[in-house]
Amino acid sequence: MTGTLIVTGGSRGIGAACARLGARKLGYAMAVNYRKEKAAADKVVAEIVKAGGKAVAIQGDTAIEADVVRLFNEAEKKLGPIAGLVNNAGIIGPMGRVDQAKVPDLERLWGVNITGYFVAAREAVKRMSTAHGGKGGAIVNITSAAVRLGAPGEFVPYAASKGAVHSFTIGLGREVAKEGIRVNGVEPGLIDTEIQTPGRVEKFGPTVPIGRAGTADEVAEAVIWLLSPAASYLCGSIVTVSAGR
Repeated sequence: MTGTLIVTGGSRGIGAACARLGARKLGYAMAVNYRKEKAAADKVVAEIVKAGGKAVAIQGDTAIEADVVRLFNEAEKKLGPIAGLVNNAGIIGPMGRVDQAKVPDLERLWGVNITGYFVAAREAVKRMSTAHGGKGGAIVNITSAAVRLGAPGEFVPYAASKGAVHSFTIGLGREVAKEGIRVNGVEPGLIDTEIQTPGRVEKFGPTVPIGRAGTADEVAEAVIWLLSPAASYLCGSIVTVSAGR
């Protein structure tokens, strides 16, 4: 592949795995976005560069429109034309029952998990769409199995935000399909990353049909496949990576 791939929330977990794999398997120049974890993002970049790839770390809060626009502008300036986006940055948000939820927490959750995805995709489409003079590309949105499970008593608002991402993926996929852009999603199940609350992986891992939690690399494999020419006939699809959960 040629061009630049932007991974939001690329400093750790699934995002970091996507950045490393995107550079190694598809040869993208990698824009590794982070909000606070500069050292972690720099480490991912160093690993990619050491392996012969090209990458830069770019700070930005995806809930802030100006930060997202700056992310795309900097990535394009430092690495070249944008060819792909992995919309990965996300937060769990308020834990507990819905009747305990506070509006400021919900607004932050919507800002990162929904608005941030829309703005990043908007900027990607403006640069990649043939209707805007671009050469096409691919977008992969990270959703969650919580969409189907609902996460009662844990994080229903998070599940709801990912439900919005599901609908967004289908709609945007159909909207830009004839403009050279494929938009798909990956729905991870229980994945052992830093986003999990303490003890959750140990508690629920054995309940997964395969008998364990998944890894960030296993999710990244699906993401990178969707970005590749091998997935050329997928559009508006959601690939579930949950081991039957």
